Amino acid sequence: MTSASPANEFVTDTMALVLRVERRRMGERAKAAFEALEAGAATIHVPGIVLAEILYLSERGRLSASVEKVAEYMRRNPNCKEAPLNLAVIQAARAIADIPELHDRLIAATGRLLGLQVITIDPAIQSSEFVGTLW
Repeated sequence: MTSASPANEFVTDTMALVLRVERRRMGERAKAAFEALEAGAATIHVPGIVLAEILYLSERGRLSASVEKVAEYMRRNPNCKEAPLNLAVIQAARAIADIPELHDRLIAATGRLLGLQVITIDPAIQSSEFVGTLW
């Protein structure tokens, strides 16, 4: 889905944030969004579920990025904002019928609720008719 959203404001999914924190390769548009964040010219919202996934995956050795590394990245980039997992996000997720995995639905719901594109490589989120994406 493509949709209008502020050109300098985004929501990130777990993998996009991890790739940036670990300084790994990512899509050009995603990279540009994070570079704009780091230059103070953009805002990226981090859903609470993304932080929880990073904790879970790092504790199981599936990521080298830790919650501490992500927290440090967010401190260095004050326009990187937490987006709470709250009732409004959960209610928005109910409408997203084309993303089966709950964590991905909650990330997409955050983007939908805020009216922002989601930075993601995830094909399920990218193909959703309910949220715009970039990679």
